[in-house]
Amino acid sequence: MRGSRLGFFVTFEGGDGSGKSTQVERLARRLRARGLDPLVTREPGGTPLAESLRTLVLDPARRPAPLTEALLILAARADVVATAIAPALEAGRVVLCDRYGDSTLAYQGAGRGLDDARLAAWNRMATGGLVPDLTLLFDVDPELARARRSVAATNRLDREPPDFHARVRDRYRELAAAEPGRFVVLDAARDADELERATWEAVAARLPALAATRGEA
Repeated sequence: MRGSRLGFFVTFEGGDGSGKSTQVERLARRLRARGLDPLVTREPGGTPLAESLRTLVLDPARRPAPLTEALLILAARADVVATAIAPALEAGRVVLCDRYGDSTLAYQGAGRGLDDARLAAWNRMATGGLVPDLTLLFDVDPELARARRSVAATNRLDREPPDFHARVRDRYRELAAAEPGRFVVLDAARDADELERATWEAVAARLPALAATRGEA
């Protein structure tokens, strides 16, 4: 729920290799050029504690049990929301977050087979019920996403088998279909410049401060 917060919360979701992280940075540059000061953060991560947990979660040398993995991610989320995201929104800033609660439902729910209802309840606890104003889903075939990723840059989740990533994609699509008012699904098979324009259009259409600039290239 928005509650009394003044800012605007945008989350970026999708598989690794979808191009979402590139678009976070491109959107942040566009917002700064228009006089806004977005907070750019990521999950897991965004604070010193959460970044330490990120290292544990994504380290290819480790293999935590699915429940352990989920709880580490939720602990990181609780910290970044309390320490960074919520204060920025209260101050009226735009927040751009690379991954958020939907990632947990897709990766640890559909991917790992953990119970969706339990994950959703834990996520509400970790975030205090903070829901994004807009979620951009960068949808792309997992095989194309895999081909885009550098082998040297892959983390433990990247290295899961194709059926894992297929389940993740399917779950993301289900989440988007269930909440069309929050999600905008973008075809991430397009090149980065085309995807940047589509990302800008989606955000400018929703963010009051940008309403007058909708349609700008």
